[in-house]
Amino acid sequence: MLKRTRGRQGRRLVAEINVVPYIDVMLVLLVIFMVTAPLITLGVKVELPEEQAGAISAQSSESIVITVDAFGDFYVDAGSDKHLPVDEATLQERIRAVLSHRPETPVLVRGDRAVDYGSVVRAMVVAQAAGAPQVGLMTAPLESDER
Repeated sequence: MLKRTRGRQGRRLVAEINVVPYIDVMLVLLVIFMVTAPLITLGVKVELPEEQAGAISAQSSESIVITVDAFGDFYVDAGSDKHLPVDEATLQERIRAVLSHRPETPVLVRGDRAVDYGSVVRAMVVAQAAGAPQVGLMTAPLESDER
């Protein structure tokens, strides 16, 4: 809006912009975004496996590694025949045997990318049932070309 003022030099134009309506619009938009943002949820609906599992605390340098391959077979790096699959009972026995000598040994589960999530959780539950103080998941570091 332009105003004309009178002074010693005569008429002179003064340019003013009224920003109050712009502030009002911005506040209304802010309120709209604040109200609608919690209502928008993105995600995929999945059915998680139901297993009884407890929380773990700190980590140690030595650990037992359970591997779950793409077919859901269990392998454990403790005991003899480390490269042969074992059933849940044998897995539990081997973990108990190691834990009887080293009770604070954490157990790590390494699952194949294609394995069923429930198989990985089942391996963790078997390890906890064997008395493992800590059960965690292992991941492979990303290669530079995969990023």
